[in-house]
Amino acid sequence: QVRLVESGGGLVQAGGSLRLSCAASGRTSSMTHMGWFRQKPGKERDFVAGINWGSGISDYTDSVKGRFTISRDSDKNTVYLQMSSLKPEDTAVYYCRVAYINVWSDFWGQGTQVTVSS
Repeated sequence: QVRLVESGGGLVQAGGSLRLSCAASGRTSSMTHMGWFRQKPGKERDFVAGINWGSGISDYTDSVKGRFTISRDSDKNTVYLQMSSLKPEDTAVYYCRVAYINVWSDFWGQGTQVTVSS
């Protein structure tokens, strides 16, 4: 199993920035990807950004392209999400997730709340 611990959420005004972190421990040697998902009130959990652990190639959902940047620190088994130009519609609980053999696992962190006020 893997343990994922997110941090960095909070309350920010529209246009502001936040940086989320997710530290992985346990079964980390075979990770192929790490990523961020978010869940808005009353909605399903959706993909936000992901990064290939080996190559560093990243992918984003269209609504955050140009505003969010995912990065990784392989030595620390940590993934980051730098969020800029935040909008009220970015308000959600943000979760970290890992993939093995290019398939997203069922392991989730506890989530971190991001609230963007208008």
